[in-house]
Amino acid sequence: MSLMQRLEMRQGQALVMTPQLLQAIKLLQLSHLDLAAYVDAELERNPLLERVESEGDVERTPGETPSESSVDRQGDEGGDFEGSDFDGGDEPWIATTLTASGADMESALDTRLDNVFSDENPSHAREAASGDMLSLTPAPYGNTGGSFDGDAPDFEATLTAETSLREHLAAQLDLATRDPVDRLIGGFLIDAVDDAGYLRESIEAVAERLGTSLDTVARVLKLVQGFEPAGIAARDLAECLALQLRDRDRFDPAMQALVSRLDLVAKRDFPALRRLCGVDDEDLVEMLSELRRLDPKPGRAFGARAVEVLIPDVFVRAAPDGSWLVELNAESLPRVLVNQSYYTRVVRGAVAEGDKAFLSECLQTANWLTRSLEQRARTILKVASEIVRQQDGFFLHGVAHLRPLNLKTVAEAIGMHESTVSRVTSNKSIGTSRGTLEMKYFFTAAIPGAAGTASHSSEAVRHRIKQLVDGETAKDVLSDDALVQKLKDEGVDIARRTVAKYRESLRIPSSIERRRAHLTSAR
Repeated sequence: MSLMQRLEMRQGQALVMTPQLLQAIKLLQLSHLDLAAYVDAELERNPLLERVESEGDVERTPGETPSESSVDRQGDEGGDFEGSDFDGGDEPWIATTLTASGADMESALDTRLDNVFSDENPSHAREAASGDMLSLTPAPYGNTGGSFDGDAPDFEATLTAETSLREHLAAQLDLATRDPVDRLIGGFLIDAVDDAGYLRESIEAVAERLGTSLDTVARVLKLVQGFEPAGIAARDLAECLALQLRDRDRFDPAMQALVSRLDLVAKRDFPALRRLCGVDDEDLVEMLSELRRLDPKPGRAFGARAVEVLIPDVFVRAAPDGSWLVELNAESLPRVLVNQSYYTRVVRGAVAEGDKAFLSECLQTANWLTRSLEQRARTILKVASEIVRQQDGFFLHGVAHLRPLNLKTVAEAIGMHESTVSRVTSNKSIGTSRGTLEMKYFFTAAIPGAAGTASHSSEAVRHRIKQLVDGETAKDVLSDDALVQKLKDEGVDIARRTVAKYRESLRIPSSIERRRAHLTSAR
């Protein structure tokens, strides 16, 4: 057998994960906050990208044609949509609207750049606009955003930061002791206190790490636990409550016994608590009321994080003809355009090959970013529209009519891959008349129906369990077996362990604990 070399040509297809494709996939799964941070970073890096805050910010200079606009949209032509209406197949009941990345970008072709010098001196703006100098002229030296006629400084410069829990405790430690060893140990203990106010490191580990005795660390810990707020630096909930009761001079033997058995308090085992504390019903009720007035997380009053409001990516509202309007939230979509004329003017003056290569790379990156943002908006709208179509009963009647739904069903309906739908629905939410809900909320497991009936959504079954428990009376407390039977009577074939799991996920106590609670409230 002879060996020989020969040259052959073969034709085939293969998917190449280019950097641009990876970028589009990455943008697809980002939340609107992460997307805004990513776009801000690109705006800082790429001089050809410009942010459009409102429709009036982008205009064409007099005498320019749309093709010569100084802000050119490099968008994706065609795509999965025709114009701005979603192709819903044979069911024309749903209408969709593409905003910001679609319609607003289309309108940008017929507008002009009005004023890119809003933060600068008007005279400098006119000089830059009339001459051949670059349009991105920096502000005059010493101008920090205001004018030279005595405007007030930036309001943010006058704000002060909130005092953190560590700073609050450290200030008290400085006043409590002058011993440098105690200050060192106290500072280490304060650093080990979490945001809720609990000490998350054992005193044995602290003593070993600092090379000191256990008694010394315990003594300093007792000093720190005397700081405000009461209950700080506790090692567990019982110690936290005990510290607050001592501060109020209410830690008597009966209360001490009550705090030592918080498990019985959680189970509402009042007969056992009465025997343990040696009190009657009236005293026990008073002790439990005082226990509820204590703060189980004393550190949350300091340096608390601001509450983040869930901003919907898509809005769903009823149309006058009975259909549903699905539209993107323009406030959550960054409006980024490519300054084509700026690139043309700068590349003419570039002499070095490195400068031209840099500008070409910036232009390519900017074009891909705008295309990726527009395609991301189209894909989100397409997936959200299919979710609304599948869950029409939820939007009309509520949670009880939520249907079982998975990613594969949506992917097959809109002709996309299942992984793409998974990325789209991650970190996204839909604003409805029933509140703002994550897209993942609408994907629920199927519970088979009894006697061959249609399957039910697990979320709808969970909601029904809560309704049945809320309708209980002291004489008719439903056990898990009773809940199973009632659900089977309604056509839901469900196991007892599944009911118990759903009940626990809803933080509903067992039937014994609920019966005790009803008896206590009746007294």
